[in-house]
Amino acid sequence: MRRWALLILTLICVSVKDISGSWEEWWTYDGISGPGFWGLINPQWSMCNKGRRQSPINVEPDKLLFDPWLRDIQFDKHKVSGVLHNTGQSLVFRVEKDSKHQVNISGGPLSYRYQFEEIYFHYGLEDNRGAEHQIDKHTFPGEIQLYGFNKELYHNMSEAQHKSQGVVGISLMVQIGEPTNKELRLITSAFNKVIYRGSSFPIKHLPLSSLLPSTQQYLTYEGSTTHPGCWETAVWVIFNKPIYISKQEMYALRRLMQGSQLTPKAPLGNNARPVQPLHYRTVRTNINFNKISQGTSNCPDMYRNMHYTATQWPREHSMRYRSIEDLEMLSPA
Repeated sequence: MRRWALLILTLICVSVKDISGSWEEWWTYDGISGPGFWGLINPQWSMCNKGRRQSPINVEPDKLLFDPWLRDIQFDKHKVSGVLHNTGQSLVFRVEKDSKHQVNISGGPLSYRYQFEEIYFHYGLEDNRGAEHQIDKHTFPGEIQLYGFNKELYHNMSEAQHKSQGVVGISLMVQIGEPTNKELRLITSAFNKVIYRGSSFPIKHLPLSSLLPSTQQYLTYEGSTTHPGCWETAVWVIFNKPIYISKQEMYALRRLMQGSQLTPKAPLGNNARPVQPLHYRTVRTNINFNKISQGTSNCPDMYRNMHYTATQWPREHSMRYRSIEDLEMLSPA
């Protein structure tokens, strides 16, 4: 059955390639053009199926390695302008190439300065799915990924994504709740402007550093881009605290469609690549478990809770995730 599906897909994609001249037009997140087939059709995307340092992953808290040499992540304070695009596969914000002030990302596990390039939005059509990375097999409703390229070694993202240490991916887990980030509304308020594939909307003066959660605790590992061609050139940083958007904003996001206004097709959501095998890679963290777990016998044992944990809202009975900072606030010694 898989051989027949592959043959049919090959014929379809050859036809699409002849018409559009680009592989970027046909891939999706489901069916015979979904993640399981990305690397089988286009030879340039072979890492999607053959790679052994692929992303996203499920982070296992009991296997994290504390690294005392990990520094804080640094973002330039400049504001950026760009365009929000509905590509038919994802919602993507791309910065203006000729912008006078570019945002550099440095510190953390990074040995070089990386120039911010784009933001990808991954989200589910239901609250129990959407994010690409998982924490102890728990999935958030969404994940915002900030990508940058190594500006000290390479000229642009197109070059860097094929080269060693070429890309940084910053992962922000998204939870539904009371928004605490007013700057994020510069993007969420534009969701209704990009409902259909090919639509775009300009966004001016976005303070990128203000989008980040109020923590310097993070996890990091070496992986790949989570979209084709799955290049294994990415250093990933996953912040240990979610950011929040409202139910109304998530509703507007879930209204986005894969197709045009004439042929809207299916909703754009559920655009997450499945988690990939870790293959003995190390996931490091700057959270010192032993130091935080020390204290009197009256304090809760924090060692087992150094990660996002699930609990229940008493009123809504919906899944919520808390970081270690939230746990410390709720259970003071």
